[in-house]
Amino acid sequence: MKSYAHVRGHGPDFVVRYRLYPPSAGGRKSTLQHLRCDFLYAGDDPQADGIFAIHPEFLDDAGVPLEKDVTVPLEGKASMWVLFPAMRSTVHRARIAVGVRGHFMEGARKVGDVEVIEIVGLHENPTS
Repeated sequence: MKSYAHVRGHGPDFVVRYRLYPPSAGGRKSTLQHLRCDFLYAGDDPQADGIFAIHPEFLDDAGVPLEKDVTVPLEGKASMWVLFPAMRSTVHRARIAVGVRGHFMEGARKVGDVEVIEIVGLHENPTS
């Protein structure tokens, strides 16, 4: 499995602490590395404000990306990758900060809660 850093040619934008919802609370039945969920800022209305293509890469306790076929724990840390570079400067640089909360989204459904705990490359990564 190639990490997002290898594929994109730069480091992550930020790191979150996450909590995935269990299936009994509307979460996914199983979650593997490189889940292609989207991101919703807490307090935003997904219909009016939209959701964003910011994908997680789940980390182990040492901060290393989990392997491709490893089941993701319900709680932990994840590096976050803004998929559309122009969105870094037009939206996310002004909104992402340590302490900002949001949700992992699968379509219109929330599948997890997140809190930004570290800014990594958000202000240096490419914007085009």
